[in-house]
Amino acid sequence: MLWAGRSAIEIATAVRQGEVTAVTVVEEHLRVIAEREPRIEAFRLVREQVVEEAQALQKRRDLAELPLAGVPVAVKDNLEVAGEPTRHGSAASPDTPATGDHETVARLRAAGALVIGLTNLPELGLVAVGDSAYGIVRNPWNHERTAGGSSSGGAAAVAAGMVPLALGNDGLGSLRIPGAACGVLAVKPGTGLVPAPAQDWDGLTENGPIATTAADLALALSVLAADPSLAEAWRTGRRTDPSPPMLRSVWADDAEVWQPQPPPPGPEPFDLRVAYAPQPLPAGLPVDKEFQAAVRAAAETLRVAGHTVVEHDRKLPTWLGPATVATWLRQAALTAGGLDRDRLERRTRSLARAGRALAAVRADGSRGRERWRAYGADQWFDNADALVMPVLATVPPRAERWGERGLLRNLLVNVRFAPGAGPWNMCGWPALTVPVATHSGGLPIGVQLVAPPGGEPHLLGLAAQLQAAHPLVRPPGYA
Repeated sequence: MLWAGRSAIEIATAVRQGEVTAVTVVEEHLRVIAEREPRIEAFRLVREQVVEEAQALQKRRDLAELPLAGVPVAVKDNLEVAGEPTRHGSAASPDTPATGDHETVARLRAAGALVIGLTNLPELGLVAVGDSAYGIVRNPWNHERTAGGSSSGGAAAVAAGMVPLALGNDGLGSLRIPGAACGVLAVKPGTGLVPAPAQDWDGLTENGPIATTAADLALALSVLAADPSLAEAWRTGRRTDPSPPMLRSVWADDAEVWQPQPPPPGPEPFDLRVAYAPQPLPAGLPVDKEFQAAVRAAAETLRVAGHTVVEHDRKLPTWLGPATVATWLRQAALTAGGLDRDRLERRTRSLARAGRALAAVRADGSRGRERWRAYGADQWFDNADALVMPVLATVPPRAERWGERGLLRNLLVNVRFAPGAGPWNMCGWPALTVPVATHSGGLPIGVQLVAPPGGEPHLLGLAAQLQAAHPLVRPPGYA
């Protein structure tokens, strides 16, 4: 296996330079998926026609100008891929093939990526665990544990080396939670940077990439955002003109084309004011001691890298948690509306029913969200350039059929698992997860980096510095 497990940048560089064909790359990844998928259940659909698409890509006259040339990409099954049904993890969804690609999928294809499959997610993307009618997505680090959710299959597929990149989305943590659970990187962009999915949860949901390196994450985000200045942000912590091998023509038809060159090493030093909060949750929501230690270790790494690092000892406001839960339940009711109730899971029906009940008494979280967006987030953040905090509060729950259980058990498992992710959707700020340690139980530990609007370059640069000090480790058996 020569190319499976390589980074997206390595694959694309080799395809552009003729060292390997896109056909060889996708055929090898298909073999790896066939071998590893039965253990993980990351995919609802593996697209065998991707081989023909790779053959067509290989004939493109602009192959040497494509930043993602020949890179296999997995797409979350709530984003349209032309010719394939979009099932949203639900048996109640229509099986009509999509007539076109979602804009983010179209941008990846235009940059040379090849869609190798559609990944599993919990029904309608409503929860932070990975089970649905199409399978139970298992964590590559421990098959008895969930991969997280709702971008479950994408994170698991990247962690297991089945693809170098995945496209998912994040409504209340749905990229960062599985990214942290599976030990890979994932970024939720700030509001408006990347085209959102059709069901964007009143602006809460953002599409974003999952990868194994900060450089790959920056490259994929730059393509999704149609912003080449983000491609090198992992190296510098700021937007810059694209340097080789980035090719400006992919993002703007009338812009100058860069010729491919080997990328220089990085990241480079830069200086930010970074706050860290090992236990930012209000009373009643404890954070695992090892997760707290990982935040402190990440903060020390960034201090050594040259940043001004200060401890943030405030707690997230107590009213924000109930507002976030109410917002979640309201979206469950809205998303499930119009679907055949008899074909929905018990979990979805109960979440939607609770959301309708709260909406009837005007307790839908909207006032708390507006309060947090208007001044709460900025005041709590305390004028730092970036914040380091836990993604998860506990190790991932067991990989079970949670969809067959009722409201209370699902509320408890989700709230206890990852209560620190949703606040940043509530205000639309960018946030990212990067793995930095391994728990004593054998699972990875990711920390969450958060920045004010426009701070994606800071997050990518900090992630690269953390990754340089804490290199990615593959799950046992998936190297």
